[in-house]
Amino acid sequence: MKLENVNNIEGLFNVLDHCEGKVELVSAEGDRINLKSKLSQMLLTAKLLDNATIKELELIVSEPNDMKKVVDFMMSDAHVN
Repeated sequence: MKLENVNNIEGLFNVLDHCEGKVELVSAEGDRINLKSKLSQMLLTAKLLDNATIKELELIVSEPNDMKKVVDFMMSDAHVN
């Protein structure tokens, strides 16, 4: 699943924390990074300090219910911003 123009990074991490299955970020090199890990979240946040928007993010979400949570968040966040 590709996400684009994520402005509410803290909100996205909150949703990911509540996911029951695996949620992984796919890097440009094809590596999979566990986004439920606080260390991974901190590293991604530190990298984003210069730019508060994630232009594109590819996630692998293992559980259908978790996928719905992420999609619902992105749809509701789009109306807020």
